[in-house]
Amino acid sequence: MCSNGTMQSPIDLFDLRVQAVSQLEKIRKSYKPSTATLKNRGHDIMLKWRSGAAGFIEINRTRYLLQQCHWHSPSEHTVNGRRFDLELHIVHQSRTGQIAVIGIMYRIGMSDSFLSAMASRIRAIANSTKQERTVAGVVDPRRRIRISSKQYYKYIGSLTVPPCT
Repeated sequence: MCSNGTMQSPIDLFDLRVQAVSQLEKIRKSYKPSTATLKNRGHDIMLKWRSGAAGFIEINRTRYLLQQCHWHSPSEHTVNGRRFDLELHIVHQSRTGQIAVIGIMYRIGMSDSFLSAMASRIRAIANSTKQERTVAGVVDPRRRIRISSKQYYKYIGSLTVPPCT
């Protein structure tokens, strides 16, 4: 979909090309319940909160407000050439317009409570030919989005969906 950026995502996160850092900056998160809307954008399904209403993450003393999350199946990024069954992108934006995206890879296995809670609403709009939205109700990202890994890959790249910046 997006292919003309100078630092275009997605990429292959290849262990032989990455530099291990012993002191990763901690991603501080402070999420809270807020009303959200599900939207079929044609290329993905997006769960959107009002800017800042559902909390934020903080990286290097910069606060990024939670905006939305969306799913790609199969994953867009690969790890050592391996594609995953599903990839969740959690999109945040600072007050100055900087964007921080957290990607979480999924393998088929035990059900995910975040997806299970919205499965019927997702199915209702997934096969629509027009961009359709539905109220998802109050969604608590603290209970739904689990960012628990102490290890992660970090890189500077672009958005993988329009506007492809």
